Amino acid sequence: MNIIGNILWLILGGLVTAIEYFISGAILCITIIGIPFGIQVFKMGVLALWPFGSTITTNPQSGGCLSILMNIIWILIGGIWIALTHLLFGLLCCITIIGIPFGIQHFKLAALALAPFGKNIN
Repeated sequence: MNIIGNILWLILGGLVTAIEYFISGAILCITIIGIPFGIQVFKMGVLALWPFGSTITTNPQSGGCLSILMNIIWILIGGIWIALTHLLFGLLCCITIIGIPFGIQHFKLAALALAPFGKNIN
């Protein structure tokens, strides 16, 4: 079921979303200051490619205060807008019964987009 869901996800917009994440990550990695943010955007891009069967876990050795500070900066710079976009798409997908699994994946991406530092994708 995960393979079918991932294939449908790619066809119905997941590939475009992942490409946008990868381009944004590459642009962020141009500057030294943007590299940590670019790495987190790459994490979201990987999850946007294959969301079915993937889980997001909190890294117990995430760095403590540094992760919190980076998440706050991330939220202020653009994380809130990415999370709100995924939340809106998740709500739109959940209107139909067929779209509910896709909506759940958007909610998963919204949670990661809100605070990506200190998270692992499995």
